[in-house]
Amino acid sequence: MKLGAVVITMGDRPDELRTLLDSVAAQDGDRIEVVVVGNGAPVPDVPAGVRTVELPENLGIPGGRNVGIEAFGPSGADVDALLFLDDDGMLPNRDTAELCRQAFEADPKLGIVTFRIADPDTGATQRRHVPRLRAADPMRSSRVTTFLGGANAVRTTVLAEVGGLPEEFFYAHEETDLAWRALDAGWMIDYRADMVLNHPTTAPSRHAVYHRMVARNRVWLARRNLPAPLVPLYVGVWLLLTLVRRPSPPALKAWFGGFREGWSTPCGPRRPMKWRTVWRLTRLGRPPVI
Repeated sequence: MKLGAVVITMGDRPDELRTLLDSVAAQDGDRIEVVVVGNGAPVPDVPAGVRTVELPENLGIPGGRNVGIEAFGPSGADVDALLFLDDDGMLPNRDTAELCRQAFEADPKLGIVTFRIADPDTGATQRRHVPRLRAADPMRSSRVTTFLGGANAVRTTVLAEVGGLPEEFFYAHEETDLAWRALDAGWMIDYRADMVLNHPTTAPSRHAVYHRMVARNRVWLARRNLPAPLVPLYVGVWLLLTLVRRPSPPALKAWFGGFREGWSTPCGPRRPMKWRTVWRLTRLGRPPVI
């Protein structure tokens, strides 16, 4: 299989970006062509052979990654699969690309592989980086219902069939939107503990827009993808979970602002998943109500 890689950057982590690109170049097997997208910022110096695209404005994470996809032809058709990697991560093992190739070749219905994210100093994997409800053991690989945005590989035929990431989302939950559409089309998603991306331990709330966009995009995710009876159930469960977690008053205010925005603004095309997909998600351990 021919692999490519898409990396988006704000241009503010040149050393980390170089480390990531060096780790991609060091992968066993055929060379991986890399495209770095400057998302509203100039791209720092990159090694020879790495292609760059500089956007005049920040299109958000899904918008930037979609530009990177199209740099490999329509829906990435010039390659068989694309790696999507955070610009401050790195691949510590040389066999990750070969493991991706083997996984896709062994299972024609495998559409997406999501890697294990580990802190480079401690080796620890945050619970939120294990994309399933039973997340206590990050070393256990399994079939899952979503994937990690900056540490994954996607078969490009999936993108051609179901489309790219939802640019309207800008930040948060765009991976689950794509995952649900892929699962509805019959593809599968694997979490692989043996495919590792080193990434510093961080809190998602470090982003100023986190609480608003998380709430807004939860509502959009449901409105776009769920059968009508499940929309209020899914949104209601997440509302209760948010209140139970007792965020700070400013965070809660931002969350409710995003929640209202999710209902009052356009969310893109609505394509509710089939009920058999709901059952499949349930059998995989994450019914689409949580």
